[in-house]
Amino acid sequence: MSLTVQTNIASLIAQTNLNNNNNFMTQTITRLTSGYRINSSADDAAGLVIANQYRSSITELTQGVRNANDGVSTLQIVDGGLNNISTILDRLKTLATQSASGTFSGDRSTLNDEYQTLLGEITRQADNIGLGAGGTNNSVLHVFIGGTSNATNAQVSVDLSGASKQVDAAGLGLNGTNITASGTSLSGNTILLNNTAGDFTGTQDFTFNVQGQANAVTVHYDGSAVAVGDGAGAINALNGALAAQGLGAITASIGSDGKLQFSSGLGFSVKAAAATGNGIVDTNAKADNNAGLYSFVQAATPNVTSSTAHELVTVTNGQGSASLDFTTANGGSAATAIAYMNTQLNSLGIYAVADSGTGYTLQSNSTFTINKTQVATTGAVFAGAVGSKALTNATPTSSGAAAEAAITSIDAAVAQLGKVQGAVGAGENDMNYAIGLANSQVTSFSAAESRIRDADMAAEAANLTKAQILEQSSIAAMAQANSAPQAVLALLK
Repeated sequence: MSLTVQTNIASLIAQTNLNNNNNFMTQTITRLTSGYRINSSADDAAGLVIANQYRSSITELTQGVRNANDGVSTLQIVDGGLNNISTILDRLKTLATQSASGTFSGDRSTLNDEYQTLLGEITRQADNIGLGAGGTNNSVLHVFIGGTSNATNAQVSVDLSGASKQVDAAGLGLNGTNITASGTSLSGNTILLNNTAGDFTGTQDFTFNVQGQANAVTVHYDGSAVAVGDGAGAINALNGALAAQGLGAITASIGSDGKLQFSSGLGFSVKAAAATGNGIVDTNAKADNNAGLYSFVQAATPNVTSSTAHELVTVTNGQGSASLDFTTANGGSAATAIAYMNTQLNSLGIYAVADSGTGYTLQSNSTFTINKTQVATTGAVFAGAVGSKALTNATPTSSGAAAEAAITSIDAAVAQLGKVQGAVGAGENDMNYAIGLANSQVTSFSAAESRIRDADMAAEAANLTKAQILEQSSIAAMAQANSAPQAVLALLK
């Protein structure tokens, strides 16, 4: 290699190495001060992609754990409310059992007042925890947790949807129950079921109109297996027929007068058909309303035939009031009028039921008032002029029969509430298991990301010492390289 002045090759080499050593030291200091091995895409592009995927999963799971904890909190609130409703059901059972006793000599209406108040409290608390009709929690609760690309597996679902998970009084099947109503006798009946010589071995149909049922239900009594004089056996057969038709909430029994009576917390009407052989009531014996409920009877057929002026009626009870606006469309027949009134009144616990003829009855376990404020142009759903309408049955009769039916309903409510509590408890457990898995995944993903992204501090500290020595050596060598061309001056002496 020739000796030159214009190009100092040694100095250029020293500068290159000095630049490389300076970059090395800068990268090492960056890693030591940031704690990361990868501080830019240039550090490790492939590794950065993988590390970012882990970080994204960690972010998703971290929020997912928060979501699941929120879900657990929601279910715990619901669970607490369900426990409280369970306690209320215990009190309802106590009251109903007290009223059902034949030796009870107090005022059953007093017991029923507390009973009805507690039914309202069940509905209020169910609404507060979102498990009333249409409540926020009366649905499928989806909690997104993450941890997978499969959207279905990334979430935990708790099914609290549908009427079976509704825990207000209506959802638990307690609306309409009471512990004060007596058995309802049928008018036009002379047959004594306590007659030891009575023959009840024939068959007979009963037509029931019951609150909540859009159509009449036919119950067929079959006394072919009932012995002569066995009135209790006839009652058992009839109760079996009622249950078979879904009318288990209505109970048949023998009244104090020896005749057939029906007990229920529901509004109903009933009419007997002619018997084949020997029946248990006379032909056409009937009850147009439950004697254990407050009721208004409209025997005439509803028939608003001209509604240039509408028929306006206000119905009020302790739960509120409803305004009825009858036209030819919703008051021109018993069927349309009954359907319309149920839409407007059921939320107040008042039910319209077709009677044994062509009219209807309004029935409720609490008293109510009716005020007609305007007559229709022609025809009427509520007969007569404007003004208040008196209840047909303003003083329900008392006995323990309805309380016995209420006990049956409460037992069913306890079982249904238990199923809802089971679903909530299982949901809480599922959430906690999901939280455990998510926390485990966060730990694993964090460790995997750390191995790729984080700096090895011990190695980088050693690298810093190495970089500093190399930089100092480069500077010293470059100083020597820069002074080397001065040797040419010796040739010019």
